[in-house]
Amino acid sequence: MAKLTGVDIANHNTKESCWVIVHGKAYDVTEFLPEHPGGSKIILKYAGKDATEEFEPIHPPDTLDKYLDKKFHLGKVDMSTVNIEEKQVDPDEAARQERIKHMPALEQCYNLSDFEYVAKQVMKRTAWGYYSSGADDEITMRENRTAFHKIWFRPKILIDVQHVDMSTTMLGSKCDIPFYITATALGKLGHPDGETVLTKAAAKHGIIQMIPTLASCSFDEIVDAADGKQTQWFQLYVNKDRDITARIVKHAEQRGCKGLFITVDAPQLGRREKDMRSKFSDDGSDVQKAGEGDSIDRSQGAARAISSFIDPSLSWKDIPFFQKITKMPVVLKGVQRVDDVMKAVEHGMHAVVLSNHGGRQLDTAPTGIELLAEVMAELRSRNWQDKIEIYVDGGVRRASDVVKAVCLGAKGVGIGRPFLYAMSSYGEPGVCRAIQLLKDEFEMNMRLIGARTVAELTPDLVDTRGLQVHTVTTGSDVLNQTVYSPLTNPVFKARANL
Repeated sequence: MAKLTGVDIANHNTKESCWVIVHGKAYDVTEFLPEHPGGSKIILKYAGKDATEEFEPIHPPDTLDKYLDKKFHLGKVDMSTVNIEEKQVDPDEAARQERIKHMPALEQCYNLSDFEYVAKQVMKRTAWGYYSSGADDEITMRENRTAFHKIWFRPKILIDVQHVDMSTTMLGSKCDIPFYITATALGKLGHPDGETVLTKAAAKHGIIQMIPTLASCSFDEIVDAADGKQTQWFQLYVNKDRDITARIVKHAEQRGCKGLFITVDAPQLGRREKDMRSKFSDDGSDVQKAGEGDSIDRSQGAARAISSFIDPSLSWKDIPFFQKITKMPVVLKGVQRVDDVMKAVEHGMHAVVLSNHGGRQLDTAPTGIELLAEVMAELRSRNWQDKIEIYVDGGVRRASDVVKAVCLGAKGVGIGRPFLYAMSSYGEPGVCRAIQLLKDEFEMNMRLIGARTVAELTPDLVDTRGLQVHTVTTGSDVLNQTVYSPLTNPVFKARANL
């Protein structure tokens, strides 16, 4: 069969007939336009053109094979006949490349905030906007970090801590230390190999990786990158089509995932202004603009562009459905109330994750660590502490944060953004160093607090009275303040000389 030409594709550049090129193949996406999670405008911008560069970092490579009917797969394209459009020049790109050339040596990163600082300098503006953004005024995102500073240690002395064992189990799987790489979307925004970088680093260090629904790599790519022995969990955004959901869950179980984490705090994605602002160009020629007669659409950012399939009608009545379709432990991720944890116990959940989605959903929602103290008190009062495992995430930047959470009763702690920053800056070696730094800190903290095993990390080793007050400090955390990007106002266009 003869290859299609650039002219063949260019003739189909309207909403009535929309063809695009992805990875050298043509697709008729006309009927898919109304269903695209990011809206039709972003596709129409590439109607009759090569959309690979826009497609690559946001979609897993098997997306079109999975979700676009084969009758709309038009065949290979002779790419020598396709016009290469002049790309809009990012005014910061040359300077960014210079910063990359002069990056600090990996060995100069001594803590997780160092990776965040480097990533801020070397990542593309849009990628940094997506990874670093929080909801609204970002109060919860900052409080996630600050809350850990309100917990103080009460160390024991004269304990023989020559031998320290940091290993534990989470959902029945052994791991070297009680933290895991939690699910984060769009790994290829930070590194061309995406989430597989995290997979390989997790394998080398004996920690668990949670695979995200909205990964840039396909699910199978991530599982195939595993070493065959490591534990992987699967994070699920529930599709409105339950048949699709069931198929995804069963496939994850067949591929060996050991836990199903259902995200329950995102019936609608939060409003993340850094991400949104990075999508709006100063000259008004927004990437979402789509032809004659269309008004400018101020993009909702990368998050909204991939998430409209999520079912806002998900409720407690759906829990039996998940328990029926899988034998994996079922976990609710994003619980933010004590009474909802008690409901989870009553519904037979294996675990919950106390989480506010990294401060990216409802601003001024409670932090996971403050909620943990309340939850464990209630569980113990009912003698239910052994009926469910409690996990927590959000704001972790030091192993001491993990130690505090485990002391309060967490079975494990999820860490997300820091590993993305390490990956974006230094690839797999960066993630490995970040994990090792945390391991070294954890061992040191256990010795200094007087604990020889994870089981000896108990509530009497921490003082939580400071958690009663909500504050968003501006200067007490120097490391965090050097990498936090304040929200900004709209930028005025340059005025012509009068």
